[in-house]
Amino acid sequence: MDFGPDRWRLYRLCLREAARATRESMVWSLSRMSGAPVPTRLLFAPQDLRTADPTVATDIYSGFFAFSGRAITTGGRSPFAFSPPSRAWGEALYGFGWLRHLRAAGTALAQANARSLVDEFVTSKLGDKRLACSTEITARRLMSFISQSPLILEGADHAFYQRFLKIIGQHVRILERQIRAGALPYQQLMAGIALCYAGLCCEGLDRTLRRASRLLSRELDRQILADGGHVSRNPRIVVELLFDLLPLRQMFASREVDTPEALLRSVDRMLPMVRLFRHGDGTLSHFNGMGVTAADHLATLLTYDDMRSQPIHHAPHSGYERLEAGRTLVVADVGTPPPRPLSQEAAAGCLSFEFSSAAQRIVVNCGMPQIAAEPIIQASRSTAAHSTASINDISSCQIVDKKGTWLQRRMSAWLLRRVGPVMLSGPERVTAERSEREHAQLLTASHDGYKARFGLTHERRWQLAPKGNVLEGEDNFWSEGGNAGTAQAIIRFHLAPGIKASLAQGGRVVMLVLPNREAWQFSAIPIEAQIEDSVFLATADGLRRTEQIVLAIRPSETPSVRWRFERLARTFEPGQPQEQAELI
Repeated sequence: MDFGPDRWRLYRLCLREAARATRESMVWSLSRMSGAPVPTRLLFAPQDLRTADPTVATDIYSGFFAFSGRAITTGGRSPFAFSPPSRAWGEALYGFGWLRHLRAAGTALAQANARSLVDEFVTSKLGDKRLACSTEITARRLMSFISQSPLILEGADHAFYQRFLKIIGQHVRILERQIRAGALPYQQLMAGIALCYAGLCCEGLDRTLRRASRLLSRELDRQILADGGHVSRNPRIVVELLFDLLPLRQMFASREVDTPEALLRSVDRMLPMVRLFRHGDGTLSHFNGMGVTAADHLATLLTYDDMRSQPIHHAPHSGYERLEAGRTLVVADVGTPPPRPLSQEAAAGCLSFEFSSAAQRIVVNCGMPQIAAEPIIQASRSTAAHSTASINDISSCQIVDKKGTWLQRRMSAWLLRRVGPVMLSGPERVTAERSEREHAQLLTASHDGYKARFGLTHERRWQLAPKGNVLEGEDNFWSEGGNAGTAQAIIRFHLAPGIKASLAQGGRVVMLVLPNREAWQFSAIPIEAQIEDSVFLATADGLRRTEQIVLAIRPSETPSVRWRFERLARTFEPGQPQEQAELI
């Protein structure tokens, strides 16, 4: 990270976070004087829409806990006695979402195991309490306890039932004081959802429900944009929120309590937004933190779309565009970085795009890995991991890391522990315009992410033919002085796994054979393309090697590059003479 232009942003961000930490400490000290609200009775349990696998219950009973690509075998010890092998694993364990698998097993053994693990977590001093008591994980755990309460309480005695109600009250108290301490925006939203779950499903929490409903309405209005996207610009968060908001909407109706208008509006807008990101293979586009798509979860979610809504094609508030013709689809990122407090997973992928034909991806972004070390996760957020252009292989956005002077490294390390790897800077002006010419769809966008450092503005144009058989593009680099003379632009097109790429016509053409034997060709003017190794990160079982098409130019000499993807009439094998394949 270049701290020259960004060091003052770092200092201001640290000062704001220090002020929030001070407020948090004061609120937690004062809250000890007040007792926790204890519900008097559980009224009902909401439906958990996430799919469950009863075979996981057998693994848990045998002491095998596998979450987020990591696993431990307890050997008879408590899973909470182990240090989490990754933060994601710890979040999954302490969130207790895995209780749904035990419930799906439907056995007395699974019920007793669930009750034992809940009781053990609450009563013991084991576990990473800093992670377990974070606002988002506390909210997730509260929702899991309430949703899976039939499992936990089946066969329990009255003493455990009363203890469980006290546990619910303690979680409510923790969340309410974290809200007063100034939790980050997404944490506030998650806390509001969880407190509404508690207020609706438990008797004796009417005041909590009123406060939580106001909080929920405020945060939904702030965070769910007019086109249905989340302000973080992360498709995964839209999906996760819908899994929590759809049951909440039903709970308000079941209790005959007025449903907040903000909740109704948000759900109605978010479902078409999910469809904007969806490709023909049922997975979502890899932008700003999106990794593996749980296809079964997504299919379940979309069955709750009462209107069977069509995907929107223009999402100016979220910064995404969708072009669709024939069986060809293009989804493009044409937005500015999200607000810093919500940018922990945002990527430097401005003007990147994904491109598919029917159920086959062709051009992708590398995606957020599920199983990876921190350096790989950070690399996945770089501009080079996206199908767009980078200058001198420097990202268009700068993310907090442990570089710089001794003071800056210390401040960055503290900030990373408090709020995570947020963005310090990125494109400030991003423009996008759609049009149509002779039934072909056109999209033109630009960003100034390299203007301060190199004096360059990147503009990209897409044109999708009416039949979807041709996708044409152009990358322009407008110079306004600065260091443009020393800049090299590297334009990448990451290919989806399974695509075979080979050079033809002396390097002027790249032939692409898809796993379904469909064939495309890529060409560029006025330069020749290169094929290089790449890696696809958004897989459930680790990284997958693939390839990328690379165009390298010096904008001071070649300010514009035109490129073209064109479908061929017949498939062919790599190395087959190109004249045997006809264009369609």
